[in-house]
Amino acid sequence: MSQQARVTSVEALDAFRASVIIFVTKARQAVDTVRDRVRRTRQWLQHDQRMHWEGEIRRRQRSLDQAVQELYSARLTKMTATITLREAVVRKAEAAVEEAHTKLRAEKIWNQNFDSLSDPLVKKLDGFRDYLDQEMPDAITFLHRASEILSQYAERSAPAENAAPATDQNAAADATAAQPEMNPCAKKATRHWRRQSRTCRRNGSTRSRFGAMERRMNSSTTISSGCRI
Repeated sequence: MSQQARVTSVEALDAFRASVIIFVTKARQAVDTVRDRVRRTRQWLQHDQRMHWEGEIRRRQRSLDQAVQELYSARLTKMTATITLREAVVRKAEAAVEEAHTKLRAEKIWNQNFDSLSDPLVKKLDGFRDYLDQEMPDAITFLHRASEILSQYAERSAPAENAAPATDQNAAADATAAQPEMNPCAKKATRHWRRQSRTCRRNGSTRSRFGAMERRMNSSTTISSGCRI
């Protein structure tokens, strides 16, 4: 029995390899983007936000100091409407200063906890990136070699498959030609002794007589010329 692989489409393997290459490229870009965002978020917490809210506290504190000074001046003039307005401005400035302090405290808490929260996820990304850089190139190389090997195999097996039917026909023709042709006298002798054997069976002849007739029939079929019946 012929043991051959059935190679139907090497192009499908090439298409899969191209898809793997595209996946690896996009996955690397995605991992690099996430790692860059983590780095920029850490810098945003440690520097940008801290400096922002510290500056806001100073600016809002100056606004509060100015509002308090204006309220003090309004009380000296004893203008009731102005005093009420300045008091509202002072309360608003105090709330703004308190908000800035709250934001700065929250920023410090996030800055302390950011590494402990982000590092486990970043390590998983690093492991995935190592897989993309080390394992996937080997897989792409394997697919390329498999495609080449299967292409060569398909090219070699195609002529053999086409030549197989012709070989079978030639073998059958050779087998037919190799069979010897029986001459007419031998055919006649064979028919005669077969009729005699059937007659002996019907008449109850002995086994030894029937055997002798069979041997005579076999010897008669070897005659090349003339009939001995």
